[in-house]
Amino acid sequence: MLNKVKKYISKHNLLQYGKLYLVALSGGADSVCLLLLMKEMGYDIHAVHCNFHLRGDESDSDETFCRNLCEKQDIPLHVAHFDTKEYATLHKVSIEMAARELRYGYFEQLRGAINAECIVVAHHKNDNVETLFINLVRGTGINGMMAMKPRNGSIIRPLLCVTREEIVRYLNDCEQDYVTDSTNLVNDVVRNKIRLDVIPLLEGINPAVIENISRSIENISELSRIIDESMEKSMATCCRRENARYIIDIEKLKKQTVPEEVLFRILAQFDFPAPLIKSIYDNIDTQTGRTWTSAMHILAMDRGEMIVMSTTESDRHGNIEVRIPEEGLYNILDEVKIVIKRTERTDTFIPSKQKYHITIDCDKVKFPLVLRNVKQGDAMKPYGMKGRKLISDYLTDNKKDYFQRKHQLVLVDADGEIIWLLGERVSQTVACHDNTINILSVRYVNDEK
Repeated sequence: MLNKVKKYISKHNLLQYGKLYLVALSGGADSVCLLLLMKEMGYDIHAVHCNFHLRGDESDSDETFCRNLCEKQDIPLHVAHFDTKEYATLHKVSIEMAARELRYGYFEQLRGAINAECIVVAHHKNDNVETLFINLVRGTGINGMMAMKPRNGSIIRPLLCVTREEIVRYLNDCEQDYVTDSTNLVNDVVRNKIRLDVIPLLEGINPAVIENISRSIENISELSRIIDESMEKSMATCCRRENARYIIDIEKLKKQTVPEEVLFRILAQFDFPAPLIKSIYDNIDTQTGRTWTSAMHILAMDRGEMIVMSTTESDRHGNIEVRIPEEGLYNILDEVKIVIKRTERTDTFIPSKQKYHITIDCDKVKFPLVLRNVKQGDAMKPYGMKGRKLISDYLTDNKKDYFQRKHQLVLVDADGEIIWLLGERVSQTVACHDNTINILSVRYVNDEK
């Protein structure tokens, strides 16, 4: 078993000598085996144990076991205590999810504090097969078919090459005891049901089911490398990034060999769940303006494109209303400000032609001004055009997308007249003419651009 694990570590380049690693230690057979193997292979390790206080005295007994084991093996141990039930209630998540979030959050915090390279966990072949079934039951793409990977960011899994039976055999040969989590023996959650009911049923059909499915997972993982390369090319073909917006060209997406899978790969990056991505794909030709929202992003359909933006960024730029009582400098957002200055016209005066800097007739402007997002029904008299025009029509005619229209700013005077459509047009009502005496310079500065 030791040689098998060494070969697996080498094959996937998981660990390096001379670096410190954190070994997650629950006290169960898997983590105890991992701890002993890591020590036997000569890696520099610390152990970390989490007491979730979910099983009363049994939880405390597990902690005591881990302390005694690490003391006997001369391995430094870090212990964290959590009120898991309180966390689950506060964050409205299941106990299992609460424990997972607390565990990995603490692992990552501790890793940085002691300058450890990675966190090593004891998932093995049986765990991987169970994960595959969980993904299949919930619905999954090819990534879910690969179950758990040997490396996932700072998480390392060197025991994915061995079974639970091999682990127990190793511990028996070492005459090393371990603890048993009683909650793992009750089929009250999905993983336990698969472990206690489904896997034994399949083993009744073929005793080698764990090995066979594990081999299939490895084959899919190898195949996925080719698929990943193809997907990256497809994604690059139909996607582009413009500042805070991620834009997907729908016609280019449709031309890909498997457009739905390409869309899944793209939108999964932005926290869109699989069922929602399917809904988006099924409505790929829907009307402009329809939106879908994930936990942290919003997607809008817009004239042959899907545009994705973070909800935080969208809300931040879509809720601006600043009163400007007089000339001066006004901060709008962290990176954005507006500068207003009055000057007398000189013989050398030339009106500004810059996109975000206007020079207008000061005597035709009535303070206070208001800088705000465009509203439904807003209209103005654009310089160089005849009559009044709805700003919504102007933006549509100039092919502004959903977020550009939503975030478009206007500068309004005391009479409610829109005197500047920022970045686009100044109003005819305040434009400079030959008889203009005083100039009002208005400069919109955005350090993000």
